[in-house]
Amino acid sequence: MRPPYPGQPLALLSPLTVVHGCSVVEQQTETSNRAAVPAKFPAGVLLLLLLVTLPLLNPWVRGDGVGYYAFARALLIQHNLDFAPDYQHANEGFREARLDASGDPKPVFRTVTGHLDNHFTVGPAILWAPFLLCAHAAVLIARAAGMHVPADGFSLPYLFAMAIGTLLYGFLALLISYRVACRFVAERWALFATIAIWWASSLPVYMYFNPSWSHAHSAFCVALFFWYWLRTRDHRTTAQWAALGLIAGLMMNVYYPNALVLAALIPEALTQYRLALTRNSASDLKPAALLGRYLLFGAITFASLLPTFLTRYCVYGGFFQTGYVPISQWAWSSPWFLELLFSSNHGLFSWTPLLLLSVVGIFLFWRKVPGIGISVLCVLLAFYYFMASYPDWPGISSYGNRFFVSLTIFFVLGLSVVLERIAAFFPSRTAASAWLAGALGVFILWNLGLIFQWGAHLIPARGEVSWKQVTYNQFHAVPRQIASQLESYLFRRKESLRQIEQRDLEQLNHPTSP
Repeated sequence: MRPPYPGQPLALLSPLTVVHGCSVVEQQTETSNRAAVPAKFPAGVLLLLLLVTLPLLNPWVRGDGVGYYAFARALLIQHNLDFAPDYQHANEGFREARLDASGDPKPVFRTVTGHLDNHFTVGPAILWAPFLLCAHAAVLIARAAGMHVPADGFSLPYLFAMAIGTLLYGFLALLISYRVACRFVAERWALFATIAIWWASSLPVYMYFNPSWSHAHSAFCVALFFWYWLRTRDHRTTAQWAALGLIAGLMMNVYYPNALVLAALIPEALTQYRLALTRNSASDLKPAALLGRYLLFGAITFASLLPTFLTRYCVYGGFFQTGYVPISQWAWSSPWFLELLFSSNHGLFSWTPLLLLSVVGIFLFWRKVPGIGISVLCVLLAFYYFMASYPDWPGISSYGNRFFVSLTIFFVLGLSVVLERIAAFFPSRTAASAWLAGALGVFILWNLGLIFQWGAHLIPARGEVSWKQVTYNQFHAVPRQIASQLESYLFRRKESLRQIEQRDLEQLNHPTSP
């Protein structure tokens, strides 16, 4: 077997390491990584990339984002949950379906409580709150100084604050993912994997182009939960259990399917109870003490969901009414397993093929670090089954399969392990870096071209696409159009977005098969 070069962690773990958290291997890995690459350098690369791409940020509220943003705007500006102004200020496609000829919301969209339908989560509004409060204060100060800036939540300062907030949460998700990956592989491969997932997955669409949607926030919350779970898993105090519960509650307030991330606790609980039943020397391993901590975690998680319960009660008249298709009507016995992954209708791997390597890496990670890897696998498989059973598994106008953006940290971790494994076949890290950077660059360029096609509506935003047409566009239409379209997007944003919205309406009203 080829010996690992400097910075490459050991691949085998002792049984003791598996039980007690792999801390020895992680410490060796982090020490060697710091020796090989300056610790602040990779984080600086990520920050520089963020700053360079900042002009791509698109401060608009559209589609599903209308519902997410409505919670923040209505509570901040009106101090109620009247979403009528949000319906009326929405993009044309949203308004066309929900407003009558006089511009008022159609009665069919009223719930039993008299509120307008809003089945989207309140969590993004919670995370936007600090940014929007600052924007609101700045607008009020500007108005007091004689400037005419609408303080209605729809003017540009509010939209910029919302978009900047989303971008920062998405970046934090990547930064946390990078740092977690560094615990198990050399920093070089963690950095490569982070940049690759950043630009070769669905994440950039929901960090930059559609920042009013929830997916970047979801990626942040899941990354935060996994990082804190990993950090405290060896010796978690009562206070840390409480903090983990608060993070779990926020994670589910942002996106309901994130509840499946709690599956990471199942292997941990089984191991701890097995040890508690065979060892009586440590007080914190007694079954009663363990049960108390898990009950505390559950209680705090449940209490943290109060914003969701209250908004569901106000809008729908029941604490547990979501406004979505009841889960009893989901396809639990006949999930769309293959379609979810490979369909041209927003399949996970067909649209974002790099994630296939990431999933392979997650299985390799499980072999490498079984005690942690089994928890990651539980999350991945639970999420996969859940989304494959969802009646709307393609996500309508999703880019790729946007639901899996939540699992960004696991995709970064899996890809970094794959890169490290492939790099071991090269004679030097320099050669490995050059070849892997080139290969990842191909994935990134393909994904950016496909994002352009999707955003410019060169392909249908909804339903199946023709891969023959996609491939042709990648080599012909994209190179011809991307420069002019990018110039328009950067310098004539309003007109560019108007044209995009018009093309979307045309495809929505006159769909064509691929």
